[in-house]
Amino acid sequence: QVQLVESGGGLVQAGGSLRLSCAASGRTFSSVAMGWFRQAPGKEREFVARITWSGGSTYYSDSAKGRFTISRDNAMNTVYLQMNSLKPEDTAVYYCAAASRSWLGPYEHWGQGTQVTVSS
Repeated sequence: QVQLVESGGGLVQAGGSLRLSCAASGRTFSSVAMGWFRQAPGKEREFVARITWSGGSTYYSDSAKGRFTISRDNAMNTVYLQMNSLKPEDTAVYYCAAASRSWLGPYEHWGQGTQVTVSS
């Protein structure tokens, strides 16, 4: 089992930045990739970014591309999401997740989420 704990969310003004962290523990060696997802009120959860543990390959949603950066610290078993130029539409609960077979998913393990609120 992999345990994931997100942190770093908060309230920020439009145009500001936040860095989210996701600390993984447990059977972390069983995961091949980590992803960030988000869910806004009344909307379905959507993909934001993903990264492989080994080579650090990354992939972003169109809304995240150019503004967000996903990175990982293998020694610390931690994945980050640096979010710049934040917009009110980025307001959501952000979740990190771990995949054991492919970075395409499925993502079997999920954190509890961290709230990001962007004010206009």
